[in-house]
This record gives sequence, structure tokens and C-alpha cells, in this order.
Amino acid sequence: MWLVTGGAGYIGAHVVRHIRATERSVSVLDDLSTGDAARLPDDVELHVGRIDDRDFVRAALVGVEGVIHLAARKDVAESVARPIWYQQENVTGLAVLLESMHEGGVGRIVFSSSAAVYGEPLGRRIDESARCEPLNPYGRTKLAGEWLIADQCAATGLGATALRYFNVAGCDEPALAERSGNNLIPLVLAGLMAGQEPRVFGRDYPTPDGTCVRDFIHVGDLAEAHVVAVQELESREGQAHMEVFNVGTGSGYSVLEVLQSVSRVTGRPISPVWDPRRPGDPAQVVADPTLIGDRLDWHAQHDLDAMVRSSWEGMLAPVKE
Repeated sequence: MWLVTGGAGYIGAHVVRHIRATERSVSVLDDLSTGDAARLPDDVELHVGRIDDRDFVRAALVGVEGVIHLAARKDVAESVARPIWYQQENVTGLAVLLESMHEGGVGRIVFSSSAAVYGEPLGRRIDESARCEPLNPYGRTKLAGEWLIADQCAATGLGATALRYFNVAGCDEPALAERSGNNLIPLVLAGLMAGQEPRVFGRDYPTPDGTCVRDFIHVGDLAEAHVVAVQELESREGQAHMEVFNVGTGSGYSVLEVLQSVSRVTGRPISPVWDPRRPGDPAQVVADPTLIGDRLDWHAQHDLDAMVRSSWEGMLAPVKE
């Protein structure tokens, strides 16, 4: 059985379904602070509690062979305002999990990392060998998490894979859509439904149109990256170390290009409201996904319009009570 922490969240619920599709057993640990139990199939065991509660985590790990660790805080602006809390939530919680895994004999982990570990990278596309100089506390917690896991691998024989996500969007089905949060595409779509024009932070970045450029990855493609990471870990007997992979498309889209896609998909004109830059936002972050393609035979299947279209369908779908 694989335990998915944060499995009732937007990304986690997709990961749960994709892992189950391989006929593996799955359980979920989530405090439901942002997750929703309704996202989970009825036959998936849900442990409701905090990742930094040692006794609770130990109990949830009984019968588990590996962990997919997604539970974390992820709002960049919030991390700038509350850096100590982000360390407690993202790093201390991971330390408790790793200690509990070691005590329980659980020897595999897939870690949800982030492109935020790179900071302001040089070059058009970033590969895994790029220097990690995160610009914000959120990114620093993810890099600290990678270091902590790598040290635990060396100390205890843990096998680990870190997936550095780029900007996640879209959904596999409307019921799993992200309807809130601080990601660009759902924010813009929710604003359109409320009759509000999107706010764009910064128009003077050193990019072709002056707005930030990001690599957007469909959440279903990301979930499949977890599947191949699990498969690789299960085949890695006697090879205790941590692998690191970018998970992105290799294509960058500016904020204005995303708004153009939203306009195409929804058929609605968009006139953005311009705001100053936000602290901690790099100008351009685009993945080089060559390594995960070569090593794990994983390749993204969805383009930007597909991500926006599925997100829009999710926004329009009725919410189940």
C-alpha cells in the first residue's frame, strides 16, 4: 500500500486515482485544511490529522510500503509574510514523517518538490543540474526538504525521488478541478465568473511581453509522473539514494499568453488590471524535462488550451454537496 499525504487536495486526489489505476492499494493522510474528502473514492481509507503529529503519523503508516508526500503549504506570498510558519508546516512536518517512516520500516518516498527551488535561473530552460537559489521562503522549504530526504537516504537506506513541479493546471474530470487557491488559471476563471477582470502583477519583466513566463503542466500528466516514480522506486532494490526530476512541458507561456488562451476557450474578452510586481516572483521559469523522459519514459501529453479548457469545464460544473 502507498500512503498519499495531502491526498484530498487538488493534486493529491489526481495522484490517488492514477496510482489506483495501476491496481496498487492507496490510503490518504490529510488534515483537510485545504483538502476535501469528497474528492476521494469511497473505498480509500482517509486518516484525518496533522503531518507533525508523531503518534497519528505512525498509526497511518501501518501496512504501508511507500509514501507519496504532497502535504505542504504552497502560497509564495503567504510564505513571504509567514516564513517561520512555513518552515514549521513544510520542513518540521517532513522531519516527523521521515522519522516515523524509519521507525515503521517504510523505505520509499516520492517527494513533492517545486520549481521554486531554482529561484531566478539562467538560460531559457532549467535542467536538474541548475543552481538552486530560491527567492522566497516557500522555495527554501522545498529545497530544505530535498536536503533532508537526501541525508536520510544516506543515513538509513531510504529510497527517494523528488519531483520538481512546475505550474500545475487543469483537471482529469470536473469534480477534481481546482476552484480556489492562488494559481493563475483558476484565479482568472473564477474572476471571470464573478465579472472581474484578472489582475496581472508586473509588466516590466525582461520577457517578450513584460509579464512573467511559466511552464504549465496538466495535473493528469503530473499524476502520471508519480506513477512512473513509484514504479522506478519499487524496482530500485538495494539502491538507497534520491533521484530528482523536473516535471514540466519544456514550453513557457507568459501571463498574457495564458489570458489569451482563457479568452479563446471561454469566448470572453479580457482586459487585465495591472498591478506592481509581487515580491519573490522570478521573471521566467521553464523546465527542461529531458531527464525524466530519458530515465522514466514520461512525457507531457496536454497543451495549454487543454489545461484551460478542463479547468473551465470544472468551474462550470455544479458543486456536489
